[in-house]
Amino acid sequence: MHDKTQNRNNFSGSPDWGESKNWFYRDLKVHFRVVGKESSIPIVLIHGFGASCDHWRNNAEIFASAGYRIYGIDLIGFGKSDQDIQDKGIDLNNQFWANQLATFIDEIVDIKKNGKVILIGNSLGSLTAITTLIKRPELIRAIIAAPLPEPVNVNPIKLFFPNWIRKFYIFLIKVFFNLLPLKSLINLISRTKLITYALQSAYFRSISNDKFLKRIITVPARRPNASKALRSMCVGMSTRANYEKGPSILEEIKKLPNRPPILLIWGKQDKLIPIFLAKKLIKLHPWLKLSVIDNAGHCLHDELPNHFNQIVLKWLENLKFSKQPI
Repeated sequence: MHDKTQNRNNFSGSPDWGESKNWFYRDLKVHFRVVGKESSIPIVLIHGFGASCDHWRNNAEIFASAGYRIYGIDLIGFGKSDQDIQDKGIDLNNQFWANQLATFIDEIVDIKKNGKVILIGNSLGSLTAITTLIKRPELIRAIIAAPLPEPVNVNPIKLFFPNWIRKFYIFLIKVFFNLLPLKSLINLISRTKLITYALQSAYFRSISNDKFLKRIITVPARRPNASKALRSMCVGMSTRANYEKGPSILEEIKKLPNRPPILLIWGKQDKLIPIFLAKKLIKLHPWLKLSVIDNAGHCLHDELPNHFNQIVLKWLENLKFSKQPI
């Protein structure tokens, strides 16, 4: 019998972990997975760009075996959740996904019954987690961001433009992404060796033989409406105001009277968001905690799951959370 607590050098965790379920948010289907005892402290896992809850294949059941109730959600536009949203006037961004996540916690996790949640995010999922904290701080017990994106402006730059300039900018963004042949680009990348090159940028180890990983990313990308979801996200993320972006959100979190603990976990070899940005963040926000994993890239939870899981469980154990609902 395979010991799931061993260091996974073969990375054979099944994407089909837990029980697969569907839920509806604003008449849009949302797919999620769940595993663990209902009476346990809930953890919600939030995937990164292009991924799904399947990407927590090497983490979810380990956390459940440690005594937590684990939920993994597919954000709208990703995984098995609805992608045909462009005609519904929805721009996908961290504000939209935070509202989706908060409603999911209200209706599915139910903090009145099970207590506040622990949010664990990878990249875009981390941004969604901290955005949810600003919107609904009463829902959240702790956050683990592995890693946190958008530190390009680690210290938020406050720029003010006349309203007409902003409207014209949004118009140009929409025109650009409507003209861009995203469907052809997605097909080209997901059906050729380009997908291996694209995924490799997020990993330090070689992923050339990881068939499960390629399935996690390519199957949703080949769905008929994947390009519509991507176009909606490109517009939504590109037209946000400064206060909706990561640096400004951290400034708001700093002001919260009962701020929950937040742990950053970073891959030392992350090529997408280099480690020096994490160190800048810690200097700017010393109330954040940082743990660095060597020989890991952007998807460190999947690349070195044994190390990642140990860091997460030890940190949560040290917080000494009560197992009873709050």
